[in-house]
Amino acid sequence: MEPSKNPEEFYAKLKSQLLDTALWPTEYLYKFIVPTSAEKVEQIHDIFDNMGAVITTKKSKNEKYTSVSVNVTMTNPDAVIAKYKQVGEEVEGVISL
Repeated sequence: MEPSKNPEEFYAKLKSQLLDTALWPTEYLYKFIVPTSAEKVEQIHDIFDNMGAVITTKKSKNEKYTSVSVNVTMTNPDAVIAKYKQVGEEVEGVISL
């Protein structure tokens, strides 16, 4: 995901795609990459806490980065986008895929 050019336009397009491709509520898979740090992974865990999310992590070959996959049931596209924004604001250095 590359929202840096025009975030509002990007999220409007994402919302449209989510509305067109899923029946809500639905399971949604988030993928993030963070610099390897237990604190950053914990921040993502905290954001999805108490939502029944299944969170898996995998370190890169050189262990410089960690991929974090979050599989969680979301109620609608707005909720999906809100979580992307929350992770982007709260977790420094995160890359959303």
